[in-house]
Amino acid sequence: MKGEERTYRRLSARPGLTGFRVVVKETDLHVQAALDLADDTRELVLLHRGHLEAYIAQNPDFLTTLDPWPLTGPAACVVRLMAEAGRAAGVGPMAAVAGAMAQLVGEGLLGRSREVIVENGGDIWAKVEGPFTVAVHAGKSPLSGKVGLKVDGQREAVSICTSSATVGHSLSLGKADAAVVVARSAALADACATALGNRVKDAGTLAPALEFVSGIPYVLGAVAIIGDKMAAWGGIELTPLGR
Repeated sequence: MKGEERTYRRLSARPGLTGFRVVVKETDLHVQAALDLADDTRELVLLHRGHLEAYIAQNPDFLTTLDPWPLTGPAACVVRLMAEAGRAAGVGPMAAVAGAMAQLVGEGLLGRSREVIVENGGDIWAKVEGPFTVAVHAGKSPLSGKVGLKVDGQREAVSICTSSATVGHSLSLGKADAAVVVARSAALADACATALGNRVKDAGTLAPALEFVSGIPYVLGAVAIIGDKMAAWGGIELTPLGR
């Protein structure tokens, strides 16, 4: 995917913000901020990727395990975020890598911009003033692009992350066209989206899959789509999109 234009950017340009793209190896970020902070963003990506790559070099199973990682001893922030998110959701730490990177970059840019949106492969971390809407892309589902999540980002940062068995290259053990989770932490939302998607096998599993995610602390809401069926839970607002 390196250098390939992403087709699933889910946020339109926000008035008053400048959009730019930063690509470092597999990390492909689209950022919106008060000014072009591409150099700052690249430095943050290199910093956190460096910490992650160094940890994986010493602990190669961290990269491949599908089970929660038993973190012992000191570790860099990105490693700890991923391990804690995976443990909360019952999945491997790499399920949280895109969200963790978006979160750490976003938090790192807040000193230069009051509003920041970071999208990493469709996973979003945002700190903005006022509501915004995120389109739900669900592959070939007839609901794809027709439903949006309206999110209020006024008070704290908020994250919207998606797992799919039919879109992109991320591993999913289920069959969901879209499994979307909203949380403050993007690492947690990313890991929980994977856990949700793993549990959606058919329309009959939508409700129990959402029930599982609803029991994870700090998850604010979730949406799951398979084919022409959709289910949602939590404090989220769904809105129809004009497509």
